[in-house]
Amino acid sequence: MGINMRDKDKSNSKGAKKNRRGLRKLLIGLGIFVAFIGIFLVWYTNHMHYDIEAHEYYDVETLQSEGRSYDDSSIVYMTYDISPEGLDKVYQALEATPTGNVAIKLSTGEAGNPNHLDPYLIKDLVQSVDGTIVECNTAYSGSRRAETEMHMQVAEDHGFTEIADVDIMDRDGYMKIPVTDGTNLQENWVGMNLANYDYVIVLTHFKGHPMAGFGGALKNISIGIASSEGKVRIHTGGVFSKPPITFGSLFTNQDVFTESMAEAAKSVSDYEENGQKIIYISVMNNMSIDCDCVSNPTEVDMHDIGILASTDPVALDQACIDLVFRAQDGQSLQNRILDQNGLHILTHAEEIGLGNRAYEIINVDEK
Repeated sequence: MGINMRDKDKSNSKGAKKNRRGLRKLLIGLGIFVAFIGIFLVWYTNHMHYDIEAHEYYDVETLQSEGRSYDDSSIVYMTYDISPEGLDKVYQALEATPTGNVAIKLSTGEAGNPNHLDPYLIKDLVQSVDGTIVECNTAYSGSRRAETEMHMQVAEDHGFTEIADVDIMDRDGYMKIPVTDGTNLQENWVGMNLANYDYVIVLTHFKGHPMAGFGGALKNISIGIASSEGKVRIHTGGVFSKPPITFGSLFTNQDVFTESMAEAAKSVSDYEENGQKIIYISVMNNMSIDCDCVSNPTEVDMHDIGILASTDPVALDQACIDLVFRAQDGQSLQNRILDQNGLHILTHAEEIGLGNRAYEIINVDEK
């Protein structure tokens, strides 16, 4: 019996040692896991960090009064008249001469969003140039515009098919156009049907955006003309290309995203004969902090401002930004722009030679 007790004690001792070894391995494994998480969080925090750029006005009058230098400036035409007649005024001021197949680039707006451009507002201009409304499919989850047939239905529901033909340019895929001197992108994947058009009129509804801070002319020709795969590449600095954008965006620095938008926009401008075959018109009405791509946008909380037009998309976006920051009721949109460091797209676009932030506004209402 004594022998059995000794055997039992030895067995218990071995079991205890085994348990301690198991516990030690568990603690070591847990320590390694915690260390890995810590290292990842440090990397992620540093990788995702970006500095918020303060807003500054870039109209020539302010630049001169503050003694700030600028190399060049662009003309931006403006009217306070948000009507078909007002739209025609700023368009005529550009003295554009579209020929051949004319593409009208706009956002058809997500299903349920009431803030998109009014077809009645743009109908006369679109039909005067025999334009085709062009768009590309989206790349985010839950969108009714992610597939061509549904996208066309939304375009019909929002009244665009009543005023012109609508072409979803990436219905049959994409083509690659070069990005010159890009720091994030070397090529831009755009809807392949862009090749079918000789001239592009960019009609933009200026507003906020949950990811980019704001949606203006630059976003309209970068994200807007990119195919669904191209949209993912822009959102992730060229790293990912398969929709949806959600996963890749989680690991993409905000400045890389906005810089990629600027680079994609320049590639489109370069493709259109270095900007000679493209003009930009932005409508500042129904401005929410959310984009037209949001099905249930935050309510509009600022007044309508007007319609602006330019051959320079950087100057046009900067002018719209400055008007928002001068608006007494523009605080929420101002906050959205700054929170997402939306101004960085203008900084980078100017650096890579797409256009000028300095601009002079000419009010066509005074003529």
